[in-house]
Amino acid sequence: MLLVEDDRDLAGMLVELLAGEGYETEVAHDGQRGLHLGLTGRHAVVILDRRLPVVDGLSVLAQLRRRAVPARVLVLSALGELADRVHGLDTGADDYLVKPFETDELLARVRALCRRDEEHAESLPLGAAALDLQRHEVVLPRGERVTLSGREFELLRTLAQRPKAIHPRASLRAGVFTESAAESIVDTYVYYLRRKLGRGVVKTVHGLGYQIGAV
Repeated sequence: MLLVEDDRDLAGMLVELLAGEGYETEVAHDGQRGLHLGLTGRHAVVILDRRLPVVDGLSVLAQLRRRAVPARVLVLSALGELADRVHGLDTGADDYLVKPFETDELLARVRALCRRDEEHAESLPLGAAALDLQRHEVVLPRGERVTLSGREFELLRTLAQRPKAIHPRASLRAGVFTESAAESIVDTYVYYLRRKLGRGVVKTVHGLGYQIGAV
């Protein structure tokens, strides 16, 4: 992820917030640096302020789109009038959020942008293996395929979508299963995945939850 924001305090807060969700973030504090990172890096999402030193945010956005950079762009700006929002979206933004904002809403919008990319993706990495998103199978390094049940696939995909994040059992139970499911259901399906793919596929972070590993 790329964050282009000249307010260093806000940028620091956002980097910490995104890290807590498992996202790795590069930071630029002016438009010129942001444009360089946007053109040379491979970012799923760019969070872009409009009022930036050196090069303004919409000029950065226009050049990214002119160069066919595929990253999803969320404009984050204090300029919140209807004309401002329309201008940002017409310039090429995928979403527009006005400052001040609620952090939960920002994270939800980032997740939504990431899901748009996943809709077009064919697989997610699992170390040297891959999770086939169309066939609900794990493709092993030598080409062998392991078929997953529906719940096994959803659990593994949830973990693999945010590979740096530690997922609490309660959030996995609510997101993959239901809040009314047995408290042990996540542990049970982690056991099923490990039995099929090896113990390293899911890592236990004691006292916190689970994290994706590698096959």
